[in-house]
Amino acid sequence: MAVGTHGESFMETDPPAPHPARRRASGGEGSGRGLDGLAHVANKIRDAVESVIEGKPSVVRLALTVLLAEGHLLIEDVPGVGKTMLAKALARSVDCSVRRVQFTPDLLPSDITGVSAYNQELREFEFKPGPVFANIVVGDEINRASPKTQSALLECMEERQVTVDGTTYALEPPFMVISTQNPVEMEGTYPLPEAQRDRFTARISMGYPDAAAEMEMLDTHGQASPLDRLAPVAHAADVRDLIEVVRRQHVAPAVRQYAIDLVSATRKHPELRLGASPRATLHLVRAARAYAALDDRDYVVPDDVQDLAVPVLAHRLLPTPEAQVERRRPEQVVAELVKRLPVPSPGK
Repeated sequence: MAVGTHGESFMETDPPAPHPARRRASGGEGSGRGLDGLAHVANKIRDAVESVIEGKPSVVRLALTVLLAEGHLLIEDVPGVGKTMLAKALARSVDCSVRRVQFTPDLLPSDITGVSAYNQELREFEFKPGPVFANIVVGDEINRASPKTQSALLECMEERQVTVDGTTYALEPPFMVISTQNPVEMEGTYPLPEAQRDRFTARISMGYPDAAAEMEMLDTHGQASPLDRLAPVAHAADVRDLIEVVRRQHVAPAVRQYAIDLVSATRKHPELRLGASPRATLHLVRAARAYAALDDRDYVVPDDVQDLAVPVLAHRLLPTPEAQVERRRPEQVVAELVKRLPVPSPGK
């Protein structure tokens, strides 16, 4: 019986049958399809990204969590702290199709989704796919584009498809959008609409590196960018297999109820005028599955939900005007809710 951090077990009372995620598949190195294979491939990706991003292991782990949870990542911070570098490093670590879009005020929706152009030789319209037709789409400074252009990502992020001129085109899995944005107080930015923010599984901030990490950065980045030396360590097929492993992670009813209670509490909080949506609950549980898998566990414990609550929920919340005047941030509200709500008892 597996033991959680809050007591006995958050798995079934009776020992389950051998979990398919525990089996190893025959093949070459890293071809395991269970948790062992997941840890092997995930560690290679993590090491590759950390060779570029110095001193940010928790940020790298969260980016991996979002990738395995089939989500999208929003990286928000001031310029120059490595937002785009993190997105590029994660994209280059996986041997899959990658497209980068620099969002600018004059960018049009068709510049992202693609456009139907008339072919004079064939005498018919043919579709020219846009950069969104890739496994990993890096959107740099997404909030410098107009809300109309930002909305071009809504359908593809949620439904993994793009509709142009009445025709729907499916996007090949895995599909992940990694967007960077500058704080809204900076010049030339548009606030992301609530519907856009709600489609991002998590938001992270890079923060400034400590002195030791910054000294290491001067050594590794001083002569040439480490991105130039970064080679793929996994394939798109590996990521698809790992996603299947994460989908089979066990989440006990008590842990699911705990996630629901946490999200529901944001909708009733007096300092918030907009709480988290049901989509936020789904993203929180999906991310918790991936977070547990990266810890080599095939079950989720409340600690996983607590660790992910702020990055998954805070960016979806809107504070009241009174809370804004008092400089109360949604991150503080979520952290207080995590401390206040009772943790579920094991075995329920």
